[in-house]
Amino acid sequence: MSSHLPTHGSLRNVAREVLSDAWYTLYRYTFDYFRSDGRWDTQQREVYDRGNGAVVLLYDPGREKVLLTRQFRMPTYVNGNADGMLTEACAGLLDEADPEGCIQKEILEETGYRVPRVRRVLEAYSSPGAVTEKLYYFLAEYAPEMKAGAGGGLDSESEDIEVLEVSYAEVLQALAQGRIRDAKTVLLLQYAALYGPLREAFLNSAPAPR
Repeated sequence: MSSHLPTHGSLRNVAREVLSDAWYTLYRYTFDYFRSDGRWDTQQREVYDRGNGAVVLLYDPGREKVLLTRQFRMPTYVNGNADGMLTEACAGLLDEADPEGCIQKEILEETGYRVPRVRRVLEAYSSPGAVTEKLYYFLAEYAPEMKAGAGGGLDSESEDIEVLEVSYAEVLQALAQGRIRDAKTVLLLQYAALYGPLREAFLNSAPAPR
């Protein structure tokens, strides 16, 4: 089944067809695009819509620790990640919730911590060539006394999540050595190193100029 969508600016005749909706929704869009050389060009693109998401870097400034997660990711397994395990910042899909409410729920479910505040620092499209998802990036302080549950994810969603507590120095070393290979986590750690809670540790760990 196809549908026609409103046009805007350099687009016209935008039509959408559902290719699959078994889990999320895969669409095929056909449209005319007005090129910079003055020609209209008919194009087709497949677009995967899984909704938007949120991700947070949890940090303890007193003990200079961060909380990360580790879990099996099938798409990485089929693309060269030998065991499919990936180290990530805590994250989840919005499922129609507001980003702040979503990420606080994910923090509790995945790590077992109940944090009172989160701070939004970025918004970015994850893979704009094919996926609609926009991620909201957060920083949040945690402390041992905020532990309120076991974490590890939800059995109802077949989640099996390991929680990792790592020092600032260790996570920066892992980042520099390319051992963190999840893009949203790399971006958030780099932000924290340049502008946020990891900045001092990053500057102290940087090699002296030659």
